[in-house]
Amino acid sequence: MLTQNLGYPRIGNQRQLKKACEQYWAAKIDLAELKEVARKIKEENWQTQLNSGIDLIPCNDFSFYDQVLDTSLLLGVIPQRYSPVLSQIKSNNEIDLYFAMARGYQKDGLDITAMEMTKWLDTNYHYIVPEFTANQEFKIFNENIFAEYNSAKQQLGQKAKPVLLGPVSYLLLGKEKEQGFERIDLIKKLVPVYIDIINRLKQQGAEWIQLDEPCLALDLSKKEKEAFDYAYRSIANRVSGIKLLVATYFEALLDNAQLAVGLPINALHVDLVRAPEQLDEVLALIPEQLQLSLGVVDGRNVWKNDFEKSLSLINKAIEKLGADRIIIAPSCSLLHSPIDLDLETAIDPEIKNWMAFARQKLNEVSELKQIAEGNNELLLVNKKAIESRQSSQKVHKQAVKDRVAGITEADATRKSAFPVRQKLHNDRFNLPSFPTTTIGSFPQTDDIRQLRAKFKKGELTLEQYDSAIEKATVEAIRWQEEIGLDVLVHGEFERNDMVEYFGEQLDGFLFTKNGWVQSYGSRCVKPPVIYGDVSRPADMTVRWSKFAAAQTDKPMKGMLTGPVTILQWSFVRDDQPRNVTTNQIAFAIRDEVVALEKAGIGIVQIDEAAIREGLPLRKAKHPHYLDWAVTAFRITASGVEDKTQIHTHMCYSEFNNIIEHIAAMDADVITIETSRSQMELLQAFANFEYPNEIGPGVYDIHSPRVPSTEEMASLLAKAADLLPARNLWVNPDCGLKTRKWPETKAALENMVAAAKQAREQISVEGVI
Repeated sequence: MLTQNLGYPRIGNQRQLKKACEQYWAAKIDLAELKEVARKIKEENWQTQLNSGIDLIPCNDFSFYDQVLDTSLLLGVIPQRYSPVLSQIKSNNEIDLYFAMARGYQKDGLDITAMEMTKWLDTNYHYIVPEFTANQEFKIFNENIFAEYNSAKQQLGQKAKPVLLGPVSYLLLGKEKEQGFERIDLIKKLVPVYIDIINRLKQQGAEWIQLDEPCLALDLSKKEKEAFDYAYRSIANRVSGIKLLVATYFEALLDNAQLAVGLPINALHVDLVRAPEQLDEVLALIPEQLQLSLGVVDGRNVWKNDFEKSLSLINKAIEKLGADRIIIAPSCSLLHSPIDLDLETAIDPEIKNWMAFARQKLNEVSELKQIAEGNNELLLVNKKAIESRQSSQKVHKQAVKDRVAGITEADATRKSAFPVRQKLHNDRFNLPSFPTTTIGSFPQTDDIRQLRAKFKKGELTLEQYDSAIEKATVEAIRWQEEIGLDVLVHGEFERNDMVEYFGEQLDGFLFTKNGWVQSYGSRCVKPPVIYGDVSRPADMTVRWSKFAAAQTDKPMKGMLTGPVTILQWSFVRDDQPRNVTTNQIAFAIRDEVVALEKAGIGIVQIDEAAIREGLPLRKAKHPHYLDWAVTAFRITASGVEDKTQIHTHMCYSEFNNIIEHIAAMDADVITIETSRSQMELLQAFANFEYPNEIGPGVYDIHSPRVPSTEEMASLLAKAADLLPARNLWVNPDCGLKTRKWPETKAALENMVAAAKQAREQISVEGVI
């Protein structure tokens, strides 16, 4: 019996990679220094996995920004617009090209937009979307995978296992950038390059290679299924002497099970955390000799593994296949887990005993193997921890359970329909056409972060801290007034994170000091942990919203995070259905919305950035999820009077298949990210004839480049061609927390100018 890991966090246990990348982008360190940080992280990761007793240890799972972008660079899938950057880079230094593709490029007389970014399946990790043309060519363009394998082999020997995104999933996760072809048809051009890569790794001495094919767990067309069969049969015909492991995760194989077990490969990995029920079907179909990797340790959450449950699956597989055909593993890459629980010294010891981070999950994999081979002592220790959690009074609050159990239709319904509310809002706020606003946060400068750190360390009194935050808030309000924004925000200088800030004030949450996970590039988040029933003991945002509103005569938005987003961006308890936890959060946010209204705040934004992210990967499961997710949002928004305008915001999402549910949320205004896709995402809203107001993002906040007024005005014109101009707002793609003030000010000034230009050039008919 073997053990394996599918991938390991690459940010470093003190976020060394984040800091090094940002220093490199700011020209504070050179490439050699950046690579040295990367080398140390990789070697530490490999040694940690070696010490944990893992038999097959991943390499090439490290990335400076994103593993899908790494694959595009490896395969030479570089959009034509980056040719000027490519011609400028120094010999053997492709990192600037790589970062330009991820972040855009605005220097040396060039102004090149970044590639589109979207969520990695149903996670909060973002990947850079490959761009394909009809005449797309593939070649080995970058040598990193081979260099990294050599380094890993020196340290790990034959335990080193190169990891690569599989050819079919790579195509399916990309986009066609011109009409007249389907990207899956490129498979015949792509597979020969994969064959060359695999053969080169074999020549270097690799015994195993892991090919991630998460799309095997999705709904696939006949052509897409045929592409899987073609790709792997072609590889098998041209490759020998190396073992191929295809990894699937995040969902059951279902109707793709026969296809997956029938591929000419050596091992198949299945996710038995997300879909334990699939084991029976896989065991019934599996051919002789195919090894089965059992993903029994949760790679996406922080809870200690229930060894009894995992062992029931492992023993079932052993009984059918024999121990020598079994591989024990986490459910997916541990990229989605914090790194090391031992770094946490302030967590309640009782709750900490229920938890496991990435390093501890490696130990769980090894311990499960030992227990399966007869070590019962480890099983008894684990059983005590699991039972402690099940009976703890820290988890269960009856009053919270009763409130959720008593939900009625009235709890999730506004008093009047949108047209009635829209008339009231127009009369109350008297905004111009194409009203301008931002999504909420302004740059969190070093000064602001240091201020918060000093307060937490006790170096500042509450009065000193509040005074400094008030000063920053007033300055932001004055500047917004100066440039002519129509609906203002207070900037959120008092907030550390859009989920963490609320979780810190809600019962049922705990927080880590070092529980960082990568969201995209150098952006790391520290998700809260929902360990118990959730409730709101006191006001959370009213103090700062009231203060901000008192500083201006313009409308001031109250800013909240919605229940589904808090759920998705937290580590969620796994001992009750997710919709129950979501409704608990929804009632807590509802109470805050009502409190803001009573405090005189007329516009409240309830961000549901992650509602599309939470959509199950299989269409058959969509209706159930969308029903409870939409209901939860409506619970938050339905406690106020009609005169209060409710906004929501959603991050990078394909809305086509869920647009009727977005409309069912009945937000008065929705803001979405559309600039990287050049307003493509609006087509779904246009086709549906979306009835409420909408703010399509006109500039990309994930890139430091400053778009011109003309560029944003052009995007607004595209939006007005698709949707009624009277319903359009003007805003950035997302919050501005991660940006610098100079680029933020320049971009927002251009945005306001673009809105003014739109008012002059675009007819707004039918204004109520």
